Amino acid sequence: MEKWRLTYRLLKHSSNFDRRLTSGHRYLFGRTFIPFKENFRTLECPSRSYVNGASVSFARVNGNSYAVQHRYLASVASTTQRNPDFSKITSDDISYFKKILGERGVVQDEEKLADANTDWMRKHKGSSKLMLQPRITEEVSQILKYCNSRCLAVVPQGGNTGLVGGSVPVFDEVIINVGSMNNILSFDKVSGILVCEAGCILENLISFLDNQGFIMPLDLGAKGSCQIGGNVSTNAGGLRLIRYGSLHGSVLGLEAVLANGTVLDMLGTLRKDNTGYDLKHLFIGSEGSLGIVTKVSILTPPMLSSVNLAFLACEDYASCQKLLLEAKRKLGEILSAFEFLDVNALNVVLKHLDGLRDPLPSSVHNFYVLIETTGSMESHDKEKLEAFLLQSMNSGIITDGVLAQDINQTSSFWRIREGIPEALMKAGAVYKYDLSVPPEKMYELVEEMRARLGSAANVVAYGHLGDGNLHLNISAPQYTDGLLSKIEPFVYEWTSKHRGSISAEHGLGLMKADKIHYSKSPETVLLMAAIKKLLDPNRILNPYKVLPPSILSQS
Repeated sequence: MEKWRLTYRLLKHSSNFDRRLTSGHRYLFGRTFIPFKENFRTLECPSRSYVNGASVSFARVNGNSYAVQHRYLASVASTTQRNPDFSKITSDDISYFKKILGERGVVQDEEKLADANTDWMRKHKGSSKLMLQPRITEEVSQILKYCNSRCLAVVPQGGNTGLVGGSVPVFDEVIINVGSMNNILSFDKVSGILVCEAGCILENLISFLDNQGFIMPLDLGAKGSCQIGGNVSTNAGGLRLIRYGSLHGSVLGLEAVLANGTVLDMLGTLRKDNTGYDLKHLFIGSEGSLGIVTKVSILTPPMLSSVNLAFLACEDYASCQKLLLEAKRKLGEILSAFEFLDVNALNVVLKHLDGLRDPLPSSVHNFYVLIETTGSMESHDKEKLEAFLLQSMNSGIITDGVLAQDINQTSSFWRIREGIPEALMKAGAVYKYDLSVPPEKMYELVEEMRARLGSAANVVAYGHLGDGNLHLNISAPQYTDGLLSKIEPFVYEWTSKHRGSISAEHGLGLMKADKIHYSKSPETVLLMAAIKKLLDPNRILNPYKVLPPSILSQS
């Protein structure tokens, strides 16, 4: 009873929310501090200076340089052979591309190409000698028509923030970077429909919509670099999927260029259109293997004024599941994010990212959950959330927690969750797995992996619990074949056994192209190969990715 009185008294100290937006962060707000325990220390806004760690080379994240472990996967190159049907670039090809793009649009500078050839994880590195930068759809069409006639392989590229080697060359493919196609074409305030080019950076779209009183239905940690064309091509998920669903629902239309240069105008802005096959869905999530997305029409929700964020602690994974179930029932329509991380994830962030502190420093907990609510009635939403938190604490589902009081704290809370990939990069070598697993089974995989690896690696788990999406990360001092052999194929076999997906939101790319059978039946894969052959008979679009080359050669 005393615990109830104390918690209730503290909850009663809440004040009004002040909804704001800060670049690089999600929805932020001002709020009187409401601790569930009285010894909480106010957080400071994270700094952007980083400490270099022992490693091999340097990477850049958000303009900061730091040393990272990297390993170009020679084993992948040794098992994937360059398609002998593909031509190699000649001086005549260069002259043609300069004719249609000008000198500016044809990049042969070695330093720029080095970045474009290397993925964000520093695991995959191609050897392309040419990057093209079209500015309009017609230029993309001319490029592909020419490359198809010459059988020159191409790789579409946007912000190059992918994690499975899907946006970089495997060998010497021509890079087609759509970053210069970055115009917002139209926005209808009545319908909330945004039409833009594929090279628009996600964060720029978020800022634009913020000024219009709307939000993007998609939010990613890589928002400052990733581009909407790449988001659509990989069917990126992110932090808001529990509220707004996937891009298969948000994207109303798109424009794509096929391998032969044909421009498919599917740039509809209608909520309802049942005239024939909805072909846009072929290009959402196909990773540029069927065509290059050049324009997108997307439905954006109106901005709501009442936003709250709680950072909570649970003692076991079962409590996290119970909390999710109760949040869906009790918070309902205002629930906009439900993220979880284990203590290993929190520890790696606190160790490797400057300026962050443990939001619940009084004791160590096994699991942490971030719950965000977004609504239109401040008093209603506030009362609803506080009642939910009080009930969750009294029932023992949560053992501690805080509500963010201001922009700095909200920024820090989200920085902990969104900073995990960056912290893992700084920690050393990291094997990343993006899996969809039934929520009740999700953490069993983590525990089994820890038992398999023992002290050889640090197994870190976090993800979108509300979507059944686990980000399983194995952190080690360096990459070794011995460690990899203990992780794979076990991780894929376990996921397949439990009818999960080996790629929840990152795509297949090069890393998982030959592992698609763990998630899809042979008949389904053969049908995919037939579609690929129909739309790209010369297989020039993003070769060696998504589907096993052996399947494509047989189809």
